[in-house]
Amino acid sequence: MPMTPSSKTESRDLFRGALEMMILQSLRRQPMHGYALVQHIKQRSNELLQVEEGSLYPALQRMLIKGWVKAEWGTTAGNRRARYYKLTASGRKQLALEISQFQRVIGAITRVIQTA
Repeated sequence: MPMTPSSKTESRDLFRGALEMMILQSLRRQPMHGYALVQHIKQRSNELLQVEEGSLYPALQRMLIKGWVKAEWGTTAGNRRARYYKLTASGRKQLALEISQFQRVIGAITRVIQTA
């Protein structure tokens, strides 16, 4: 997945489903267009995560098809036409599931790496 830490010396892909989970979480508060989503994730991660357009828009398209988000055309603050994405009820349910699974995996990894 082309979502990677923004450090030029270290480039690792994140686990499967991480991008979708972060997009859904970002859309919980308000609808956003693609560029705003990229900036939000970057800012919230203290600029550690950089989402590439080549992974963002295919992820949004998959979520549109699954019914997790819906999209409408609107105008940005800079007076540009953009597609705004909004979380659906199905997306909220999926987000809860993704967060639960993520917490289980992080807990398991933590148990493995902890010293006895």
